[in-house]
Amino acid sequence: MKPPRFDYLAPSTLPEALALLASHADTAKIIAGGQSLMPALNFRLAGPALLIDLNRITELQQIRIESDGAMTVGAMTRHRTFETDAAVARHWPLLSHAVRSIAHVQIRNRGTIGGSICHADPSAEWPALCLACDAAMVLHSVRGERVVAARDFATGLFGTVLEPGEILTGIRFPAPPARASWGFEEIARRRGDFAIVGAACLIMRDDAGRCSDARLVVFGAGDRPVLAASASAALLGRGLDAPAIAAAAAAARGEIPCRSDQQASAQYRSSLVETLSARVLRQAAAMNGEHPDE
Repeated sequence: MKPPRFDYLAPSTLPEALALLASHADTAKIIAGGQSLMPALNFRLAGPALLIDLNRITELQQIRIESDGAMTVGAMTRHRTFETDAAVARHWPLLSHAVRSIAHVQIRNRGTIGGSICHADPSAEWPALCLACDAAMVLHSVRGERVVAARDFATGLFGTVLEPGEILTGIRFPAPPARASWGFEEIARRRGDFAIVGAACLIMRDDAGRCSDARLVVFGAGDRPVLAASASAALLGRGLDAPAIAAAAAAARGEIPCRSDQQASAQYRSSLVETLSARVLRQAAAMNGEHPDE
């Protein structure tokens, strides 16, 4: 298949891109890495009159560590950069580890964090990782800037709160919490495929080693990633021993709505929610020297 005819513009500054999008809001489409949009064009699932390419805007390709330890990432940062960047590995090792599960290296070399987040595929890793890390999305338009928490950004299957004329320009990750441990796991039919179900967790501890806060996120099960509040509640004030992990995983299974499609039934996904939740929590426990299965 070949894409429908379209005009193409590649601005070199963000103000130029915003002005173009404002004047063609009803007919234009933003292209970042193109790993989702180009197949959609080729299959005639999308047909914009104008493509606005962000690849020449260098200010959207930077990773910056702030004085308070927070990390600001340009939306055009490639997946592969997170995999290889020493600052990411030092500040947010969960990200540099989990990004290796995104597709294959050829796609990671081209795909961008912003493109993945805006595409809002429920099986994609980045929306779930942003939710687990309590990140915030920075949006710009000719009207100015607004910041949206990761938990509020996705509205459902391929849906986001982006308004006409807005561009996701960056993602702000807070400073990594002290004494935090983490886990990440996903199940796919083949390595590199979209996840049938995946899970990520971030566990914070008090001075006594008990869980003071927990963020367990499940993705691929429903129409968007979900922060399992009941699982987090089951862990508070406890160590990550086998009973606590089992209780949290069971709570996640009971809380997370699951869908059926050609990849898997809702029942199978529900089972995976519990299994993968337990796995990532055991990974986090092992980082703290705990071995709940022994």
